[in-house]
Amino acid sequence: MKVICNNKALAEALTIISGVVARRTPTPVLTCVRLTAEDGRLSMAATDTEASLRHVMDQVEVEKEGDLLIPANKLLQIVKACESKKSQTVTLIGKGHHIQITAEGSKFKLNGYDPSESPEIPEFDSNAVDCVIDGGRLVSLVERSLFAAADEHSRYAINGVLFDRQEKKLRMVATDGRRLAVAAGDCLKGDSERRCIVPSKALNSVRQLVRSPETPVSIAIDDNHVSFHVDEAAGPSTLTTTLVEGKFPPFEDVIPKDQDKRCTIDRDILRTAIGKAALLTSEESRSVCMKFETKQLTLTSHVPEMGEAVIEVPLSDWEGDDLEINFNPNLLGDALKVVDTNEIHLEFKSSNKPGVLRTGRDFTYVLVPLNL
Repeated sequence: MKVICNNKALAEALTIISGVVARRTPTPVLTCVRLTAEDGRLSMAATDTEASLRHVMDQVEVEKEGDLLIPANKLLQIVKACESKKSQTVTLIGKGHHIQITAEGSKFKLNGYDPSESPEIPEFDSNAVDCVIDGGRLVSLVERSLFAAADEHSRYAINGVLFDRQEKKLRMVATDGRRLAVAAGDCLKGDSERRCIVPSKALNSVRQLVRSPETPVSIAIDDNHVSFHVDEAAGPSTLTTTLVEGKFPPFEDVIPKDQDKRCTIDRDILRTAIGKAALLTSEESRSVCMKFETKQLTLTSHVPEMGEAVIEVPLSDWEGDDLEINFNPNLLGDALKVVDTNEIHLEFKSSNKPGVLRTGRDFTYVLVPLNL
């Protein structure tokens, strides 16, 4: 095999592939990427047995076709180290089961394995497509839900994101027990209903695969797996992953429906105020008090041995009685980072019941106050 690659494009592709490579395993081939040069393109494939990814890049010049199985992370480190302003290409030459990587003033030899030892990675079945969605819309749904998913929680079902599609309406839902994020959007294609739990790791990789907002993403789901086929012009990619087992909690029951105190506020103004108040919190006292009054929101925080902060923000449309409620500023700030509108709506019932942040009908964030 001999392939001349755009250095930056190769590094980006290997970075994406490394997202599904096994980290610690007694099986060395699961730490590898399979490189296949044919038909003027370089295909990459990797798996950790739970998730698998096929990625094709066409910013290459194939001088000799071939097949190699090479340790992915070490190859990525070498390619990144070869980046240079003088030369924008790197040459990959396969000999036996090892690869030679050459760039401006550098040459590396990296030992690999027999490609026949590579685990079988499924092809995407276009006849099994469940729905199609714009890449930009899918990324937005992922970004507005994934951040709220649990990490290594004992309730395994919430260690992922719920995929809930009703015909051409798609909701992605995540919770870690302290908060709940629901992001909604339209599909280009979709019939009937479908519900499953997608692992967080897989959605992180899908987000990286989409380079253009207009790129169509085809999604196929069966009883045990979900596949995302991203049809980018620079080369198609397919990620397949095992679904999370278990039953996702009844999230609609968690969303309060009797809030009688509310206001509309500028996202950036609130985010800045939260960030300022968070400066005088600690790991032991990770709390910001938000006092809502007719014309003003006052945020206060304090650390006994350090000091206190008082941040005032004008309010123009507070509805309801005055309210004091305490939140973890990091958890509230996480939602403000992913909101894609200038204005947000806040709704409350009392100081000991969850608050709700909304942006129209496409994003709902429920946050439990700290004094519960």
